[in-house]
Amino acid sequence: MLHKFIVTMIFAWRRRKDKGKKKLSKLNSCKELKVPSHFLCPISLDLMKDPVTLCTGISYDRENIEKWIDTRNTTCPVTNQPLRNFDLIPNHAIRKMIQDWCVENKNYGIERVPTPRIPVSSCEISEICSRLMVEAQRGNEKKCKELVGRVRILAKESERNKKCIVECGTGSVFSECFEILSNVSVGIWEELLKDLLSALTWMFPIGEEGKSKLVSSTSLRCMAWFLKGEDLSARQNAVIVMKELLYYDQSCANVLMEIQDLAESLYQMVKVPICPSATKASLMVIYSIISYTSSENVNNIVSKFVNMGLVSLILEILVDCEKSITEKALAVLDILCNFQEGKQKAYEHGLTIALIAKKIIKVSEMTTECSISVLWKLCKGGNNENSVIEALELGAFQKLLVVLQVGCGEKTKEKATELLKLMNLYKDRVDCFDGSTFMYLKKSY
Repeated sequence: MLHKFIVTMIFAWRRRKDKGKKKLSKLNSCKELKVPSHFLCPISLDLMKDPVTLCTGISYDRENIEKWIDTRNTTCPVTNQPLRNFDLIPNHAIRKMIQDWCVENKNYGIERVPTPRIPVSSCEISEICSRLMVEAQRGNEKKCKELVGRVRILAKESERNKKCIVECGTGSVFSECFEILSNVSVGIWEELLKDLLSALTWMFPIGEEGKSKLVSSTSLRCMAWFLKGEDLSARQNAVIVMKELLYYDQSCANVLMEIQDLAESLYQMVKVPICPSATKASLMVIYSIISYTSSENVNNIVSKFVNMGLVSLILEILVDCEKSITEKALAVLDILCNFQEGKQKAYEHGLTIALIAKKIIKVSEMTTECSISVLWKLCKGGNNENSVIEALELGAFQKLLVVLQVGCGEKTKEKATELLKLMNLYKDRVDCFDGSTFMYLKKSY
């Protein structure tokens, strides 16, 4: 039995060895195979997959020449001649020759270059948009879904298609359709509205006309309605579109603030996260609403968020989260601490000072600025002795020194300096100074 096992193992080893030799031989043969020079893209020197010809008569792989043109180059890479136009004409003859050559040399491990899809044209997109507007006004749901689906399929095929779709003003048309349909009945058009919302997440900027349609009370209430629903994808898309709108038009914050239960929906988006992008978008919407809501109404919205427990929720998030979410969560906490209610909740939470002190000079420049701003708001005033002492015990004094040493913005510098002066009054009451902290500091403060 042992002899039989040894013989089996020897044969298996020989088979693996022969297989390895064949693979090496095939690889060496592949190295010896010379690719015809006119099959190679002059930019990348790789085999062209989608050869196109410029007005100068030189052929390039579409992806490479598009990148060249997108970086604002106006000459032919080979001839250096100025380009009269930027038309890219598919070179079907050379592409067919490349495919035939790949088939002939498949034994060398060469894979056939697939026939590329023809990029969408601006005329085709304009035609789809025109038909979509007509069908939306007629109330033809089936036809509208087909046209929206067509645009989404084209966008998935390539980045070039997506860019063409955006540049043709499709976002403005989708925005107008969204307003028209949401004005009729959200329930009836729910699926189509979801499709439009999904597409709009990547169509910004959508132009003034499109923006005016989405910031209408009808459109914003429709998005808020999706935020309360059970469809996670629709909720995510709704909050992302809201975030983009607030970035381009802060005035819609007042409309959003008046929507019933919106604050609760945004709070739930943060509390029960769908995905990082949805969490970040929700935090940014909350920040924008508080920042841009008119002064006479802002206290009401802040009270809603604070009473729901947003301060405690943000502090829980800060315990362990990625950099981008940390930045946005600290920004929201910072703006909440502008109000007495928010500041009081931060005082009452046992981890506030510890978490804020920990984020200084640890995550990013933005988190450092927000952390110092929050700490400054919590420590300044005559009744905040405990916060100052706790910050000292947690090493905030040394961290602030480091921030001033390495450099920061003027406002942050002023707050850090004020905090150091305040903490200096209590330094004899706290054993928190470690000489090793200052080893690389060039000057003292």
